Formats: sequence, structure tokens, C-alpha cells
Amino acid sequence: MQNSTPKQPRLNKMGVKPVGSLLFSMGLPIMISMMVQALYNVVDSIFIARIGEEALTAISLAFPLQILMISMGVGTSIGVNALLSRRLGQQRHEAASAVAMQGLFLAVVIWILFALLGSILSIFFFQLFTDNPAIVSMGQIYLIITTTLSLGIFGQFVCERIMQGTGDTIHPMITQASGAIINIILDPIMIFGLFGFPRMGMAGAAVATVIGQMSAMGMALFFMIHKTHDLSFKFKGFRPDFSIIKEIYRVGLPSIIMQSIGSVMTIGMNTILITFSATAVAVFGVYFRLQSFIFMPIFGLATAMISIVAYNYGARNRHRITGTIRFAVLISASIMTMGLLIFQLVPQVLLGMFDASPDMMQIGMKALRIISLMFPLAGVAIILSSSFQAMGRGSYSLLLSITRQLVFLLPAAYLLSIIGGLDTVWYAFLVSEASSIVMSLVLYHRIYHNKIKHLEPDGVIQTPDGSTEMKLAKGISRE
Repeated sequence: MQNSTPKQPRLNKMGVKPVGSLLFSMGLPIMISMMVQALYNVVDSIFIARIGEEALTAISLAFPLQILMISMGVGTSIGVNALLSRRLGQQRHEAASAVAMQGLFLAVVIWILFALLGSILSIFFFQLFTDNPAIVSMGQIYLIITTTLSLGIFGQFVCERIMQGTGDTIHPMITQASGAIINIILDPIMIFGLFGFPRMGMAGAAVATVIGQMSAMGMALFFMIHKTHDLSFKFKGFRPDFSIIKEIYRVGLPSIIMQSIGSVMTIGMNTILITFSATAVAVFGVYFRLQSFIFMPIFGLATAMISIVAYNYGARNRHRITGTIRFAVLISASIMTMGLLIFQLVPQVLLGMFDASPDMMQIGMKALRIISLMFPLAGVAIILSSSFQAMGRGSYSLLLSITRQLVFLLPAAYLLSIIGGLDTVWYAFLVSEASSIVMSLVLYHRIYHNKIKHLEPDGVIQTPDGSTEMKLAKGISRE
């Protein structure tokens, strides 16, 4: 199966449209779709909380392995996105098509890996944290289903990032939103046995998740093959190209490690919190789902920004690179400030959605108010970190993530748990975010002077009469 051969090089909107309206038009669909994804995570947890606090604790303990899956999928697709966008910026359409095909191959490989790991190691993972048989049983069921049937999530990630890499953010929005909505609809039906379905409990939540993911992947494949005109997809005679795979992971691997560190951090925090109570672990899980509704739009904005910055880095257009980053920082800080106000003013309402017990309410209100204090600065750090990835400096993003989560957060949380108990543990997040923003600014200053400052505004340029023309960027590699 293949679509039509790409047309002759044409002007891509990422090289000519004003950066403010470009970032808004590309970012808004991704932000909406990721907010729907975040809404699914919250609604999913709300339904699971109706099963009981043990079920909520089980998915909180399972969360690190879910982070690991997301890390592999997102990191790989970020590498595909950045490399594909740079090739398009260099007007190398056949090379960009080859990158897309290798990305689809990698999605299948990652699925097989996690299917094997999930089916073998799930029970042992939960037994590391608790001997409560109900928590272990529910967590094992949930993980086995979501890992062995995880092709949907990896295929969805890669297809959506391929489309976003060409400047198409509408179709990825449709696929992400549709998958999440299907999941939300199926959750209560399969968990509680509505409309003639059997009551499946935790297994129902997992099955609803994978059905939503597979549905989204199917739609994404259709849109990618039939609606992406800058690329061609030739499946017959496909062979892995390890030189392209190496380039994908040169950017993607640091992102995978960076996001996987989140899994290590969550395991570490769960280990610290479980010494106080299972309720503290449940609060931490609820916080992560609630904050995703604030952070997901920022990640969506960063996704659009990566495509735009990578394209213009390939075209050596300094002004469009810096202008895009400035707009993204402003939007991110504004969104995160709104999130800060919500967490400060109505934490009891947020926790009440999860049927919080009095103990969970007392712990959770303090946690939400303390952690949210650094939301605005965290948003700025995310944008700067993503700009490093777009310009092939994923190692900078990796350094930031390691420093924030492992060097500062976990040691601070452990020390504060000994000194002041559970109520002081949450201040560790303030320590880690403060370190992150300082390092982000230092690294951006360095990358600006080493890689951006000396670029010429070449590529697609605006002529005095207001029209556009193509100018070959000096120094573009043809490798």
C-alpha cells in the first residue's frame, strides 16, 4: 500500500507563516487533543476510585511502568519527528519518507518488547512494594492487559508525530481525541458491567484503555497514509535501515532516558511515601493525574514547537527559531499560572472527584498547594528543554531531567521525610523545579551562542514586495 509520489518541493507553512499564528494554529489542536488525553487519565482514575482505595493505590503503583511505556513511545516518536522535520526543511522529501517508515518499524519492535516484559514481570513488580493481595492482584491484571496489547499506543505515537512533523496537527488531534473519548465511554461500561456487559472491575479499565489506543492507531494510520502529501509510504520490500534508526535515537534516546527517569522518580517517591501509608501513595497518584491536565497542554505546545524549530533549524532561519521559542515560553507561563491558581484555590474540589477519605483529603490538600507553587517556572523549563531536542541537543534535556528528578528531588524528599515527616516531603518538588529553571536558562544561553546566533535567516525568506522565494541554506548537510 502506498500513496502518491511526493510532489515537487513546495513552500511549507513552517518556513513562511508568521511564527505567532503558526505556533497557535499548530499548537492548539495538539493542546486540545492532549487535554482530552489528560481528561481520560483523570476520568479513568475517578472510575477506578469507585472500586476502592486499594484499586487507586494499585494503579498508582503501576504508574511507573506506564511512564516507561510512554517514554519509549514518545522518545522514539520525538526522534522521528525532529529528524523528519529537518529533512523537510532541507527539501529532502525522499529522505523524510524513509525516516517515517523506520519509525513505523520501531513501533512494532517496542510493542513486542513490552508485551514480553509485562507478561513475565508484572506480579514481581507489585510484590516489591506491598504484600496486600488485593493491591497485587488488581495491579497485575491491569499491567498484563495494558502491556501485552500495547501496539496501539506505540503505533499511535509514531503516526501522530509523523503527521505533526509535516505541519499537520489537525488529524493527530482527531485521532488522539477520538481514542480518549472511546476510552472514557467504555470505562464505566466495562468496569461496572453496564448495558449487558459483565462487571470486569480493574480488567475492564485496562481493556477500555487498549481499545481506545487501538482505535486511535487505526485512524492515525489511515490519515497518515492518505492525507500526508509531503511523504510517500512504500511497505513492499521494506528493510530496516540502521543508519536512520541511529539518527532517530541520537535525538530520541536522550528523550527516552529523560522520560524514563520519571519512572525511576515515581518508584522512588512511592517507596518513600509507602512508609507513611498507602493513602499517601494514592495521593501522589491522584496528583500526577490532576497535574497532567495542566501539563499536557504544555507538552502539546512543545510538540508543535519542536516541529517548527527543527524545520527552521534545517533551513538555518535564526529569527524564526528564537521567535517560536519566545512565543512558546509566554503561552506556557500563562497556562501554568492558571493551573497554579486552580490548585491553590480549590484543592478540596479536585480531591473530592476521587471520593477522597478524610485522611486522603488532609494529606492531599497540603500536597497540591505546595507542589503547584512552581508550576509557572516548570512550564518555562519544559519549553526550553524541548527546544534543545529540536536542535539535536537531546543530551541537554537529559541532563536537566537527571538533575531535577534524581539529583535534587529524590534526595530532598528522603531527607525531608526524615526531618519533618510526610507534610514536608512535598517541598522537595520546589527544590527540584528551582534547580531545573536555573539550568535551563544557562543551557539555553549556551546553545544560543554556539548554534543559533551565527545562523543566517536563509531557507524560505520574505522578499521586499511581500512574496516568498526559496533560498538554499548555506551549510546544509546533504548526508
